[in-house]
Amino acid sequence: MMHDGNTGAAPAVQHDNFSTAMIDWIRRLFSDSGKQAAAPQAAAIAVPAVKKRTVRFAADDVTSMQRYQVDFMFSSWLFESEDQTEIFTNRNEDTILAALQEVVNSKDSGAHMVHRMPGVIPQLLQSLRNPEFDGVDLARRISHDVVLVAEVLRLANSVAFRPGTPIDGIDHAILVLGQNGLRQLISGVAFRPIINLNSGAFTKNLAPRLWAQSEQCAFACNMLAQDESADPLDAFLAGLVQNVGLTVSLRIIDKISDLRQPIGSPTFCNELATQGRILTGNIGREWHFPDAVMTAIREQEADEKLARLSPVGKILWMGDYLSKIDILARRGRLDIEDPRVLEGLSDKEIDCLRKLAEVDERDWLSAAVAAKSR
Repeated sequence: MMHDGNTGAAPAVQHDNFSTAMIDWIRRLFSDSGKQAAAPQAAAIAVPAVKKRTVRFAADDVTSMQRYQVDFMFSSWLFESEDQTEIFTNRNEDTILAALQEVVNSKDSGAHMVHRMPGVIPQLLQSLRNPEFDGVDLARRISHDVVLVAEVLRLANSVAFRPGTPIDGIDHAILVLGQNGLRQLISGVAFRPIINLNSGAFTKNLAPRLWAQSEQCAFACNMLAQDESADPLDAFLAGLVQNVGLTVSLRIIDKISDLRQPIGSPTFCNELATQGRILTGNIGREWHFPDAVMTAIREQEADEKLARLSPVGKILWMGDYLSKIDILARRGRLDIEDPRVLEGLSDKEIDCLRKLAEVDERDWLSAAVAAKSR
């Protein structure tokens, strides 16, 4: 999680123990053998019927050019630079990239720029390890964190759970969500960046967009990992944290940018993505993420065919691609009914895109929680 650079370093918490405990705990969440439930119905973007390939997941049918085009459109939307005509970096962008390179090469490697989990979350993770968890005690612990209170109530009242009457109490919400629902909700909240109201314009405007794509990518990766050789937990975490380095980079943009020249040229966005992945790797090692997660994130930078990537790397590549397509379609930047958009996708991948389209974008994480709770 992020904190403003003026507030000093993150408090010294037992980071290693909390991070390791968190990974071990979330892994149990994804060890269930039950099938993924269908995503809830909500405002949707229709995915047309097209001729689909039936070969195995993540073959090389989606070309690099298709991926580059989607990445370019997503970056243009992210930086609101669709009207920018320059392809190469300007002086302002060069200064930002140089400052970011210094952070990447520093002793702390940028990991010091990210907050850890709020203090209450490790306590909750410990409580949820007990299969006979005490709902009253859990409600008391959750009530100490206003962010968790809001998220628990919002999720319990979401379309994913379809409550007959509004739920306004923590005790009732815990019963509705169940143990697995709370587990996945808390894991999502734990890694969600906190946007400081005093942050600069780029952080305030772009970080929420990046987190929305991270949540959606995690949802897609979790679906794509079903019946594959990859651990669904590793796939979920890879999707959830892939943008953390890029999010941290926004603070550097706010600090360095002179605002006299535009930001968002294709060359700048490509280099920013590269440096962001390096930062994510640095932060992931600090958080003790599994090797499979770190390998998958690192592989996204390599110009390799999908067939040569690790199992989690393939899933992350496709989950990122599908989640960006859906976000762009929701915002009118891409025509989802154009068969060329779906060209090369397998039955499974098109089904995943369809499920993403069926879920209200405030409920991507809700849908994943609900599917796992049933």
